[in-house]
Amino acid sequence: MTVSQPRPTELRLRKSAGILSVAFDSGENFELPFEYLRVFSPSAEVRGHGTEILQTGKENVKITAVEPVGNYAVCLKFDDGHDTGLYSWSVLHDLGRNQQENWSRYLKRLQDAGYQRQTS
Repeated sequence: MTVSQPRPTELRLRKSAGILSVAFDSGENFELPFEYLRVFSPSAEVRGHGTEILQTGKENVKITAVEPVGNYAVCLKFDDGHDTGLYSWSVLHDLGRNQQENWSRYLKRLQDAGYQRQTS
């Protein structure tokens, strides 16, 4: 028996809040900050070849466009020029479900690298 992945029922770009809201048919809803989506982009530029490449200086990044890719993903366009990450439904769901763990790991990696996040 194949278990189907949750599919988004709504994507809402909340530019002033810096959030992409995603609702899934599973009933789950996630508020994904632009910075979080940028530093966890599924692109090779961020993922490298099996190793996450630490992204810094993305605190104030904005999403300028959300473009559908078939019936399985969106391409998020960021104002820093990054536009190569395809966020499949399963990637968005995973990012939502694991947001706290991912974000804590990211902040620890920044700290270990001696990087101080700039908060506005």
